[in-house]
This record gives sequence, structure tokens and C-alpha cells, in this order.
Amino acid sequence: QVQLVESGGGLVQPGGSLTLSCVASGGDFAAMSIEWYRQAPGKQRVWVAKITSSGSIGYTDSVKGRFTISRDNAKNSVFLQMNSLKPEDTAVYYCYRRTTDLWGQGTQVTVSS
Repeated sequence: QVQLVESGGGLVQPGGSLTLSCVASGGDFAAMSIEWYRQAPGKQRVWVAKITSSGSIGYTDSVKGRFTISRDNAKNSVFLQMNSLKPEDTAVYYCYRRTTDLWGQGTQVTVSS
């Protein structure tokens, strides 16, 4: 059974950077499209970025130019490089596999001085 495990969250000052990782265990990772979502306190979970099995990429407008999604199939991993972080980026970040409706447990990102 496939599982998704996120890591890399933490506390960072405004303008700082973090890289999140999502590691998949089991399954054919190279064939997976993976998405990142985030959920801020008291708000709905919202879509952030995606990368398909062929490497096609998409971002929500609020993170374009600041976040970069990538994958390393040899490591069964998808990464979210987050630069120029803002307080409004504070949220729990989740990776998601849509075809099986599979979520990771989430990793907390807090942007604060």
C-alpha cells in the first residue's frame, strides 16, 4: 500500500527559504502525479502546485516565481522549494496523490519574525 510522508517544515523568518519533501513508499512512483496543498489555521485546504509523471508542472498564482516543484524518481520523492516566504505562507503543507485520493500527514511551515 502506498504511503506519502512529508518532511522539511519548520519556522523561518519572512524572506527565508525551506524545502519540503514528499516521499512515497510502495507503488510505481515514476507513474505518479503528485500535488502539494496547504491549509492555514481556520481556512480550507487549498491547492499549491503539481508535477505529473511526465514532468508537467503547475502552480497557484500566489506562489508563482517563489516556489519550485521537482521530483527525483530514483528517490521516490517530490520536493517543494519555497523561497521569499511570507507570513501568509504559514500553513500545514500536504502532498496528495489524486488518482487514489491519498494524503500525507502534513508538515507545518511557519513564517514569522
